[in-house]
Amino acid sequence: EPIQERFFRPHFLQAPGDLTVQEGKLCRMDCKASVSGLPTPDLSWQLNGRPIRPDSSHKMLVRENGVHSLIIEPVTARDAGIYTCIASNRAGENSFSLELTVAAKEVQKAPVFIEKLQNTGVTEGFPVRLECRISGEPSPQIFWKKENESLTYNTDRVSMHQDNYGYICLLIQGATKEDAGWYTVSAKNEAGIVSCTARLDVYTQWQQPSQQTKPKKVRPSASRYAALCDQGLDIKAAFQPEANPVHLTMQPGLVESDDL
Repeated sequence: EPIQERFFRPHFLQAPGDLTVQEGKLCRMDCKASVSGLPTPDLSWQLNGRPIRPDSSHKMLVRENGVHSLIIEPVTARDAGIYTCIASNRAGENSFSLELTVAAKEVQKAPVFIEKLQNTGVTEGFPVRLECRISGEPSPQIFWKKENESLTYNTDRVSMHQDNYGYICLLIQGATKEDAGWYTVSAKNEAGIVSCTARLDVYTQWQQPSQQTKPKKVRPSASRYAALCDQGLDIKAAFQPEANPVHLTMQPGLVESDDL
């Protein structure tokens, strides 16, 4: 009776609830016990009714503010179960329990392209989609760049989209000449990073090929001709005066390249 007048059994001011931790990660259980007098209670931990002993993966710590911690690293499937923390002193004891669920270790796969970006052309003023499909575990973060400029947010005209099946899309409403250029999409997760680049060309109406007959793509035989076209030079004026105009005449059966 005199002991019960001076000492009181412990009670917990702080206790964790049920936990789910991934296999291979760190698990920490924090609690704080309090009593109205001395002695300070002793704490012990049990797993499924069996005492837990400190070892290389199980550590028990006490901080100056009275918080007791059970730290498990790395967590394995054997650590799953019902944990009980018991605080006891001369006046009695108190306890709490929680369930630890150990989730299977996450499979990590670096991102890969199932479908890559394709070079695309669009008539000025029309919408265009740059599309690809990516897989990876965990689901990768997606980053878009135009030339060396990152596209970090959506606007009413240019927006970035993705779904749960790995399809990625950059949508441009009303393409302009300024939208032409090289676009790069990158996918990154904990296992790696992958990138893909494609060209977007924006044409005026007169540049568009006929809808009925799609021209065949053949490599130009005159590299100088192509180079001068890229510079926007007048072909006839650029060639030497003594050049025979016949050389510039398309031979039967030859088809002009899209690049020209």
